Amino acid sequence: MENTIKSGMAEANGNAIADNTQHPDTTKVKGDTASPIGNIQKLSGKHRLVTAFTFFSMFFGAGNLIFPPLMGAQAQSAAIPATIGFIISAVGLPILGVLAVASAGGFEHLASRVSPKFATVLAFVIIMAIGPCFAIPRTATTSYEMAITPFAGENNRLALLIYSVIFFTLSFILSQHPEKLSKSLGRFMGPLLLVLIAVMFVACIFINHAPLGKPFGDYGHESLIYGFINGYQTMDLLAGLYFGIVISANISAFGVTDTKANRHETGIAGAGAGILLVIIYAALSFIGTVSGTIKSANGKSDTGATVLTNLTTSAFGSIGTAFVGLIFVLACFNVCTGLISTCATYFEENFPTVFGHPVNYRAWSIVFAVFSFIVSNAGLSAIITVSLPVLGALYPIAIVLVLLNLVEKPFTSKFPRVYIWTVLLVAVFSIFDCIVKLLAVFGLSVTSVSNMLAHLPLYNAQLTWLIPAAAGIIIGIIDSLIRRKR
Repeated sequence: MENTIKSGMAEANGNAIADNTQHPDTTKVKGDTASPIGNIQKLSGKHRLVTAFTFFSMFFGAGNLIFPPLMGAQAQSAAIPATIGFIISAVGLPILGVLAVASAGGFEHLASRVSPKFATVLAFVIIMAIGPCFAIPRTATTSYEMAITPFAGENNRLALLIYSVIFFTLSFILSQHPEKLSKSLGRFMGPLLLVLIAVMFVACIFINHAPLGKPFGDYGHESLIYGFINGYQTMDLLAGLYFGIVISANISAFGVTDTKANRHETGIAGAGAGILLVIIYAALSFIGTVSGTIKSANGKSDTGATVLTNLTTSAFGSIGTAFVGLIFVLACFNVCTGLISTCATYFEENFPTVFGHPVNYRAWSIVFAVFSFIVSNAGLSAIITVSLPVLGALYPIAIVLVLLNLVEKPFTSKFPRVYIWTVLLVAVFSIFDCIVKLLAVFGLSVTSVSNMLAHLPLYNAQLTWLIPAAAGIIIGIIDSLIRRKR
């Protein structure tokens, strides 16, 4: 694969960037000649802004667009604490993940503090979750249901088939130059998406609506915690652990090829994307609260898409449905392209041969596009139903790894066994809980086990993993002290 992408992967894995350093003026990009700016130490303000927009566009997809409005519509007067909780998990944790991975020299290096084999397995599972199994297919099915279903009708399998073929073909074509995503996502698609959301926000300011009502459902008594848990559904923490690979490649293409400087610029891009996400989530939550006063949202049958459609229909009439559909297509297409690029880059680096045959970036991107196309035709409901237990298992493990890395110098470097014990205990609980929930999804419910889990502290808030995490920290400290004495 081209030197620029190899440079990006080397940055993400903490290796030297030999190709660009030795040959800064002869970078090849899939048969075309590219001319890097040169070996510079930092990006210009313009390039930093473009890179931040690129990062934002890769993060902001279907889940990011759906959950804040539904949360606002249900939380109503409690929308502020609910939004704060959502922002903590959907923005704070992903950006901390980006910074943690950048400082550790790649996710594999971070996870290897538990063990190298654990790092390999967890990396593979996360890539499959944010890639062809859940996130990539969801981009096609969600955008289809918002942009096409209102006009083609429900359960139109032929329309979904045609749409997903076009959707994945275009995304595949754009993903063939991941080091150039900043030119498409950062300079055009991302800003256009922000403009469309801004139009909805302005409409909310001037539209007549009733006063905010009382929160209902889970938001009536645990708005902040429930908002935090809803942030899981964006999958951004898991994606953020690997999006740095593609962003690093784009930064290298701008000329920042020094390892330390590239990591620094990746962190700045992540922070910039975080600021944009906070603004957009706050705006979408406000849009949801206004929409909720126009028409109440049923948490069991309605989605954030319904909430947005209610608002735009009230503000713009029938054209509002097409307006929301366009927003969903743009958001989902951006994320799909970024995820195909990320997954293909990871697999080319870690699985360059299969059964003795070389497999390059283009081949892996074809595999992911085709596989995701097949899964997407199973329907959005099936994808979300299966993904929820898996995300519930992966998120606590990722959160623990990121937070332990943030206290590396003052704490975990002095008690290194904290990593393995904390992650081990959290993983055992999370995986066990995931298996029980997946069995229930497929009609194999173990009632006695489910009842036992339901009685654990914080289980309804999906935060029971904090208990094994605390136990792991204590055991890890004791184990480290004993080994130190020996």
